[in-house]
Amino acid sequence: MAKLGKRTRTAREALVGKENVTVEEAVSLIKANANAKFDETVEIAMNLGVDTRHADQMVRGVIGLPNGTGKTMRVAVFARGAKAEEAEAAGADIVGAEDLMETVQGGTIEFDRCIATPDMMPIVGRLGKVLGPRNLMPNPKVGTVTMDVTQAVKDAKGGQVQFRAEKGGVVHAGVGKASFDEAKLVENIRAFVNAVSKARPTGAKGTYMKKVSLSSTMGPGVSVAIDSANAE
Repeated sequence: MAKLGKRTRTAREALVGKENVTVEEAVSLIKANANAKFDETVEIAMNLGVDTRHADQMVRGVIGLPNGTGKTMRVAVFARGAKAEEAEAAGADIVGAEDLMETVQGGTIEFDRCIATPDMMPIVGRLGKVLGPRNLMPNPKVGTVTMDVTQAVKDAKGGQVQFRAEKGGVVHAGVGKASFDEAKLVENIRAFVNAVSKARPTGAKGTYMKKVSLSSTMGPGVSVAIDSANAE
């Protein structure tokens, strides 16, 4: 087993015995140990009691974090004509139709969010195998297949976060930066957890939220008391 670096050992030692703490305490610990040379992302991982192999247990949704993510989102929009012009005016980074499809098929994906007008879905649908695994496929359920491209672009740029349960029932997302004030991070975290809580599928049985953990990009994780994380 490879030896751990001094910084990693120190960070882990600081969290020994810190389990099922409040969101406030977890954020304080994470900020104190986020000492990389860049502004680390504060990440949340939630283990849910769902089996994503069943359609009625899929968890998916979107939440506009009250204090944003601190990340600059690159947005691509599939649109033509007036809607393409609208997307550009709204601040979309990439706008196109067949030309954008060919670019993506060629392996170039230089965006973090993909939006499409409904008439473009026959084209976008061909990219399912490329965009799907990256959670970039436009979907009307999360507002990325829409005629209101202006609002969709603004939402994406303004700190909106999409979430989807992955294999094993894990939901993972960035909820801010380590440089954020503690109160803003706490507010973002609770908003995200509450959104996932409200997205509980009809097929979920038993305990829905099993575990909530927080970490920074380069730091160890700390488990959070579910009642504290899910406080309204």
